[in-house]
Amino acid sequence: MTLPSNLTLPRGFAWRLAATVVVVAVLWAAHPPADPHLRLCGFYWLTGRPCPLCGLTRSLCALAKLHWSEAFHFHALSPLGLTMLLSLFWEIPQRGKLWTAGLVSFGVYGVVRLLV
Repeated sequence: MTLPSNLTLPRGFAWRLAATVVVVAVLWAAHPPADPHLRLCGFYWLTGRPCPLCGLTRSLCALAKLHWSEAFHFHALSPLGLTMLLSLFWEIPQRGKLWTAGLVSFGVYGVVRLLV
């Protein structure tokens, strides 16, 4: 099977794909504890309440393993977080709007977590 000669990949495609594969592979290989004895979040240390990002690392690791229910249990916005993370490697025309909407969503989610 041969590819057409006029088929060209976008500039930087190889390193972007490699970076994406590395990030997903690292998340897949990591096994953070479901209930860590030592939390690394300064906000949690000060208040005893989860911040808008608490649980996101555990959730992204579960998402990379395709454990959807576990991922949503740790952090409901994990698909958005993964999309935002991977958008750093790709030239997406609406990346600024994605990040703005994502940060607002994480902020609202954090406030809701504090109140509930």
